[in-house]
Amino acid sequence: MSGRAVGFRDVLGVTEFRALFAAQVVSVTGDQLARVALSILVYDRTNSPGWAALTYALTFLPDLVGGPLLSGLADRHPPRAVMVLADVLRALAVAVMAAPGLPLPAVAALLVGVQLLNPVWNSGRAALLPQVLPGDSFVPGMGLLMMLVQAGQVAGFALGGLLVAGLGTGGALMADAASFAVSALFLVSGVLPRPPRETSGVRWWRHVRAGWTVVAGDRRRLALVALGCVSGLYIAGEAVAAPYAAELGGGAVVVGLLLGAYALGNVIGMAALSRIPPSQRSRLLGPLAVLACAALLGCALRPDLMATLALFTLSGVASSYNLIANTTFVQLTPDAQRAQAFGFALTALRVSQGLGVVLAGLAAERVAPHGVVAGAGALGVLAALGAAHLWRQAQPGSR
Repeated sequence: MSGRAVGFRDVLGVTEFRALFAAQVVSVTGDQLARVALSILVYDRTNSPGWAALTYALTFLPDLVGGPLLSGLADRHPPRAVMVLADVLRALAVAVMAAPGLPLPAVAALLVGVQLLNPVWNSGRAALLPQVLPGDSFVPGMGLLMMLVQAGQVAGFALGGLLVAGLGTGGALMADAASFAVSALFLVSGVLPRPPRETSGVRWWRHVRAGWTVVAGDRRRLALVALGCVSGLYIAGEAVAAPYAAELGGGAVVVGLLLGAYALGNVIGMAALSRIPPSQRSRLLGPLAVLACAALLGCALRPDLMATLALFTLSGVASSYNLIANTTFVQLTPDAQRAQAFGFALTALRVSQGLGVVLAGLAAERVAPHGVVAGAGALGVLAALGAAHLWRQAQPGSR
């Protein structure tokens, strides 16, 4: 390579990465598709918005268990095999869920099982990617996958509605099952088998504890997790998008615009960061985390729709610092505990975002949405400054 930064075209030239990329496309899209189909299925059977919301919540909650307890499987066993097995089991479970008349408790149990396997698959990818894309190619590769997740979520939600309308909930769930099977085929045909990185033979629980120690026992990794958890505050704009749209005098289209502004900004930011030389990226972590929250302070002025979209987009651009935090965390983690430690970090992120969504929703019961977003931005600035201070203090040579 010349002195230029490694870009997306370079990583897409790697055959194994293309296979991982394709597997992630169909897996993420299928995951979002299932969320739409299941929410509609449960609502049609119960006519209860509460049950539909609970079903949607069940697509997130199992990650809190699967992250810390199951992610280490990709350290102790060949990561490609772990990912393929997770895909096959998810495909079978979703196919059973599509059976007409299946009792709702059985649907919920299968759904929890499917979601428990998601952090297993993601941790397997985290263990594989540094081997597939070593050196400077790792960051643009991770950036491309993170942008893909954003795009896949939007595509999955849109495709889910169309498939349910055309094929019914059963047909949409079968399409989801097929997406997991296709993901497994991409992995088998395009990714080389590799041995597990953890070969010491330690017991499962000791390995789980070791993964936690890897995170909590290193100030740099702990600071990176703290920076990631700041997202639980700037996510407030997404959490109250519907009432915020109503405050702005809009409906469903404005909700989509508000949510899309975040996603668009995030994609733009990650594309830009992936082009910055590696030596300069870590210095941007703190400032970008602060900006992701500070941008929302402008909502206190009750801006109109266009100005609000600009603020949300700017927050999304700055939130791309998570690309730096994510890739730095993976690179700083020993090979033998990488998947397990990544699972703990992912769990912390999901907890912070889940709490942020709930608290923003509760606050919006008493405070106007623009005030909720601005208040979350103010709290986020303080949290980001604290996390950035931890990161600076954790650097070698700091006092």
